[in-house]
Amino acid sequence: MASRSFRGSFTQQEPIPEDAIDAAVSVLRSGRLHRYNLAEGEPGETALLEREYADWQGSAYCLATASGGQAMQIALRASGVGPGDRVLTNAFTLAPVPGAVAAVGGDPVLVEIDENLRLDMNDLDAKARGSGAKYLLVSHMRGHLCDMDRLMEIAARHGLKVIEDCAHTMGTRWNGRRSGSFGLAGCFSTQTYKHLNSGEGGLLTSDDPDLMARATMLSGSYMLYAQHGAGPDESQFGEARYQMPNMSARMDALRAAILRPQLRGLDDNIARWNERYEAVASRLRRCHAIAMPERPESEDMVGSSIQFRVPSLDPDACRGLLDACAARGVELKWFGGTEPNGFTSAHGSWRYMREQDLPRTDAIMAALFDMRLPLTFSLEDCALIGDIIVETAMEVAQ
Repeated sequence: MASRSFRGSFTQQEPIPEDAIDAAVSVLRSGRLHRYNLAEGEPGETALLEREYADWQGSAYCLATASGGQAMQIALRASGVGPGDRVLTNAFTLAPVPGAVAAVGGDPVLVEIDENLRLDMNDLDAKARGSGAKYLLVSHMRGHLCDMDRLMEIAARHGLKVIEDCAHTMGTRWNGRRSGSFGLAGCFSTQTYKHLNSGEGGLLTSDDPDLMARATMLSGSYMLYAQHGAGPDESQFGEARYQMPNMSARMDALRAAILRPQLRGLDDNIARWNERYEAVASRLRRCHAIAMPERPESEDMVGSSIQFRVPSLDPDACRGLLDACAARGVELKWFGGTEPNGFTSAHGSWRYMREQDLPRTDAIMAALFDMRLPLTFSLEDCALIGDIIVETAMEVAQ
């Protein structure tokens, strides 16, 4: 029987909903795209998004930013990170995470991961104790939540301020509690490949009014902080308004208008992503050559991407698997390459920071593959993709 191939696109997202398009057109017709350019008595799309997202997330405050990376930079600086301060973060993550630490002058200290792609808690404990770091930027990389109870216990014991990078975990829960609500602040992305799509954009949430006052000033509020939809009381800005520089990292009204209708459909989309994840994962689990990350019972995931390892493969065989899958229409990413490629990179490529020895992470990433699961895929598409990966992995691993 001839080998089946997949004909879909791994970069094609669903269309922006019609009500979001209507909202965007309304903003364009008004000409008022800047978040503070408002008619008398008008709250503005960005302030409305902030209030709605804070309510959905269950946070007291929300700040809309120009990108998820800016949300992280602002959260780090607002929490007190300054030049030379050590910041613990994942060895396996994407470049904007250590980049955010470097952008505010911090010194990233990378923590090993385990076979389930989460922080190695023993290494976190040891490096928190030995590094002198007072900050942890935990990246919930590719949607995998750590044991957040143990993480917060370690953080409390070492006096770490925790910032959560939730770019891949918008809507994920640990024991019923949303990702982004454990630490001092949660940082979210609305870049095209995330769970809400405005092309580029970010959201920063927190229950801490002092941090959010500083964050609002850092975002560039021009003393118009009273116009924010989910910001702290004006009395919180007494010092922040003089101390924090303007980083011009605001979200505009057009992107906010596109996001608000999408937020209303997010819970339904989470269920759809998880169906697609399971359609692929159920096939991969049957293959003895493939190792899947375990999903703990405490985690309610959002399966917008899927990861797996083929531990028996050397680098040449990993490249062979990439090429063989691509020939059948399945686009995989590989984290074991020596050079950064597209949206993947490894810590050896981040040469703006100190070189660090991470043997466990390197061994895990050497045969680690990653794949997006756009909602444009049907469940039948996902089943076919899973079959193609299994068939190809078995051939390459022989």
